[in-house]
Amino acid sequence: MEHKHDDNHTKIPTNRLEAFSDGVIAIIITITVLELKVPTGATLSSIIPLLPLFITYAVSFQMVGTYWNNHHHLLQATKHVSTGIMWANLHLLFWLSLIPFSTGWLGENHGGTIPTVFYASVLLLCAIAYTILQYTVLIHAENHHELKKEIDSSWKGKISLLSYLIAIPCAFINPIISDILIFAVAIIWFIPDTRIEKHL
Repeated sequence: MEHKHDDNHTKIPTNRLEAFSDGVIAIIITITVLELKVPTGATLSSIIPLLPLFITYAVSFQMVGTYWNNHHHLLQATKHVSTGIMWANLHLLFWLSLIPFSTGWLGENHGGTIPTVFYASVLLLCAIAYTILQYTVLIHAENHHELKKEIDSSWKGKISLLSYLIAIPCAFINPIISDILIFAVAIIWFIPDTRIEKHL
């Protein structure tokens, strides 16, 4: 009697990957908030020097939260996790893990060219990593062709990548231009991304 090979045991459920990612992202947010320093004074004026760091933290928090939200919806497109998805996911988490450092550096040196370049570069690499993960997951999605059309037609992802890419050289001209581009990307992602949900 011919034995039919079932390779389901070699596949990892998405909930394990999602739980691991949730834990890492929670740690990233925790470390990022630790960059905020307690004011030395008891007046409102003592908070003013901390405003650049707080604004940078708020943008970083929103960015990480957006990745967490979209990551959750993205994994709903597949029932199992392949080796490629695991590595693509780790690649994304690696760049996300640099956000606390880049946030603190930019917040403490707001207007500095190199800290701005580094911050924009980290965000660009996070966006690239998420794009790689996105298409890696789509390979295993049940509605592969429909989801690919939705993602290929997305304007927010393309604008984000382009804005971060432009923000890097702009920092050498005027870091404020880079700040505006990065802040603009954070604003457009306040609107939830429902492309994946449409085909689940």
